[in-house]
Amino acid sequence: MIEILILIAWLIIFTIIIAATYKTHHLINHHKNEGNNDVAENLQTSQNWFYTFIIIASISGIGILYLFLKDTIYESHLFEWLNLTIRLIHITFGIAWIGASFYFVFLENALNRTDNVRDELAGNLWAVHGGGFYYLEKYKLAPKKIPKNLHWFKYEAYFTWLSGFSLLTVVYYFNAKSFLIDPEVLDLQPFQAISISIISLIIGWIAYDLICKKLSNNKVVFTIAITVLVFFFAWFYSQVFSGRASYIHFGALLGTLMAANVFFIIIPGQKRMVNAAKKGLPPNPEDGKAAFLRSYTNNYFTLPVLFVMISNHFPSTFGNNYQWIVLIAITLGTAGVKHYLNIREKGQLSVLVMPISVLILLGAAFMTAPVKPKYENCIETVSFNDVVLIINKRCITCHSSNPTDAIWKVAPNGVKYDTAEQIYNLKDKIFQRAVVSKNMPFNNNQTGMTQEERDMINCWMSQGALKE
Repeated sequence: MIEILILIAWLIIFTIIIAATYKTHHLINHHKNEGNNDVAENLQTSQNWFYTFIIIASISGIGILYLFLKDTIYESHLFEWLNLTIRLIHITFGIAWIGASFYFVFLENALNRTDNVRDELAGNLWAVHGGGFYYLEKYKLAPKKIPKNLHWFKYEAYFTWLSGFSLLTVVYYFNAKSFLIDPEVLDLQPFQAISISIISLIIGWIAYDLICKKLSNNKVVFTIAITVLVFFFAWFYSQVFSGRASYIHFGALLGTLMAANVFFIIIPGQKRMVNAAKKGLPPNPEDGKAAFLRSYTNNYFTLPVLFVMISNHFPSTFGNNYQWIVLIAITLGTAGVKHYLNIREKGQLSVLVMPISVLILLGAAFMTAPVKPKYENCIETVSFNDVVLIINKRCITCHSSNPTDAIWKVAPNGVKYDTAEQIYNLKDKIFQRAVVSKNMPFNNNQTGMTQEERDMINCWMSQGALKE
């Protein structure tokens, strides 16, 4: 009974917060239309607090639900749907944010800055899209009068980071022993690994922010410093976390730098510029320069972050002894591709940037290529039944219609080895993951598959993978 009362109380509070948010939004628009900009700005601050309360209430609701379902058959189901929901939110806002980044960097690069440009303008651009023509103008500083409805690009960044950190928490912090920690890399307790994770993001931002503030006047030194910082963390994470977690943390670091740029630098600077323009004062050009620098570095981080978001599906990238070098190579290569696209939008051409970037990416592909297993130890004939016994002993705990694993309550990627027929049909995948890349069984060889067992699967495949 107490559980139901708590849920009802939470629903009432959550509904009140949502209603207050909508009411505040309506009042903001009303006062803007009436010309009461000061009142509208104060209400905007209140609305931001309501957004914060919504997030807190949502997290509290999830926590309450978890306490109710803990140690029941529904606990893993809750985490699966949390993972799915947060991941969908993260991808949705991430697309919006990265899309805006791509668009505005393109806009900046493609501006017409010479033909029929008024004195107060930095440039303009004609565009056609979706059956309509668009004309855009960029001011050198600010228009003489700030419009009532001025769109701000900020919530895409905020909610991308919040959903990303939530995903990091649900997947890696709640399951630290399975996903975050690899005892063969560094034997940590969960609280130690989580502490390192959070502190590293904070230190990364502080170091990056100092570089931007102290070294941005020298483009070469600034670029080298940022590159060294990013490369250091790629190496550092590989020395602390599991291969999969090290890649995700690298992406989390870049995402943190990008979101913090928006929250601490870009938006506050833009607010100062808008307030100055409203008072009839010239905006401080340094605010614009700082925002432009951070926005541009964000743009170069986008492709490496996108790679990290999909890297978990490609264990050949992180499941080897050179994982941090592979990560650096892919980061360099994708950032190089983005640089080529940026300069091309300016109407410039570089013969070397794209070929070098592609060569770096090909180098990463070469480094992750599997080594052909040797067959010298195949003295005796290995039967299919021998292979089935190995799979049933080492893989069936997860890859089954009814998994018994503590984490996986549904077969990963829908791969099941319940029958001999299923095992035979997936023999090539088994060979690739268990023999070639050796990144299965999952969770740092959780079920303890031996090298002898891997050799037996290897021999069976080399002997023709006979079913009988």
